[in-house]
Amino acid sequence: MKAVIWSKYHCPYCDQAKALLTQKGIEFEEKKIGDGYTKEELLEAIPTARTVPQIFLDEQLIGGFTELKKHFDTDQWAKEAGGL
Repeated sequence: MKAVIWSKYHCPYCDQAKALLTQKGIEFEEKKIGDGYTKEELLEAIPTARTVPQIFLDEQLIGGFTELKKHFDTDQWAKEAGGL
């Protein structure tokens, strides 16, 4: 599984999302606004984005940290990961 996370500096939810991905053993590419990426590029990739982080798993938009946590709490995640 591959993840992409749009983030910015001084964002606790971004930090929590990266920590959760690391805990789950999922490699991720970080696209940090203000460090090589712009807000306009984020909105081009995700026109409905109003907050960060914005997280993709295997090219599917999951949403923010709360949605990422919910995704991992589902039985579907466990099945995909081979846990059930």
